[in-house]
Amino acid sequence: MSISVYDASIPVFIHTLTNLKVILQKGAAYAESRKFDANILAATRLFPDMLPMTRQVQIASDAAKGAAARLSGTEAPKFEDNETTIAELIARVDKTLDYLKGFKPAQFEGAETRTINIKTPRNEFTFSGLVFLRHWALPNFFFHVTTAYNLLRHAGVEIGKADYLGAVAG
Repeated sequence: MSISVYDASIPVFIHTLTNLKVILQKGAAYAESRKFDANILAATRLFPDMLPMTRQVQIASDAAKGAAARLSGTEAPKFEDNETTIAELIARVDKTLDYLKGFKPAQFEGAETRTINIKTPRNEFTFSGLVFLRHWALPNFFFHVTTAYNLLRHAGVEIGKADYLGAVAG
């Protein structure tokens, strides 16, 4: 049995971003129940030289929409990266989910062999679509979602592994 690039990417991104949204909502509810401004959580960092929650969510969003666009040979929408509140981060996740839900499996035909070029400030990388998905897109996406989870958990939000994984549908 084989799995398509679409099935290995789009449903994974949608599922995990949906869970991230729930985690962010739990962060907002936690702040409200403890009577502090939830937006303090948006600026939280694990360590001074690490990116804050806002950037973790923005990068997770960009990783998902960028991977979908590259693998389907389309152009990703540009988001401003100007979110500063938990509500704005949740709205960004919603925009990303809406974008991802617009893809169809046929758009990913041949994606496993599509050439993907990534430019970073220090390097340029060239991958086949499948290598890009397995070794760049998914690990990068999960790194930033996990870091957002860890920021909220470190701040005292009562979330656990089940919140991160979410409901598993067959």
